[in-house]
Amino acid sequence: MAGRRSALYTMRCRALRIAKKEDHMEQTDKIVDGFRFLPPALKAWVRTSIPEEEFKGPIPWTPISKPLSQTTLALVTSGGISLKSDPPFNMEREKREPLWGDRSFRMIPRGTTEKDIEVNHLHINTSYIKQDINVILPLARMAEFEQEKIIGRLASTAYSFYGFQWQNNDFLKEAIEPISRKMKLEEVEAVLLTPA
Repeated sequence: MAGRRSALYTMRCRALRIAKKEDHMEQTDKIVDGFRFLPPALKAWVRTSIPEEEFKGPIPWTPISKPLSQTTLALVTSGGISLKSDPPFNMEREKREPLWGDRSFRMIPRGTTEKDIEVNHLHINTSYIKQDINVILPLARMAEFEQEKIIGRLASTAYSFYGFQWQNNDFLKEAIEPISRKMKLEEVEAVLLTPA
């Protein structure tokens, strides 16, 4: 246990040093390709359909009302994770209808590991998640933070949905509303979203 804490402390210190260095480093020419796993024709079509401009709308934001060490936290990912006992996200329909994305969601109990899951997503490389769920849904790390009193409590349920929702408001009703109701029942006060 002491070794694990020491390793976590070392990782945190290293992350802080890297963050400080990055603050002083010049910007590099590296570009994140959010279309990397799309079929080439769809990639070209989406690039021409999405205007290259900054988002200008209001961003809903609620400041946290108490220290993180007293806060109940839930995890949400758009990585397409489902339990092996659940139906997988529907990628076949998206292959037939490229602008359609599965609007359902899955509940992932805390304590879930990569041995318990499937990952179905056409737009990301899922192999890393299948090796270690914490790459996208850090359940084990947050449980450690709970034990160390960095967070107050990790909610008993995490949530996963399929992150490709092309101009789809139905997704809000079919996934986000039921997720938020369940979070309210679990007294969730903050959410960590890990986008895919």
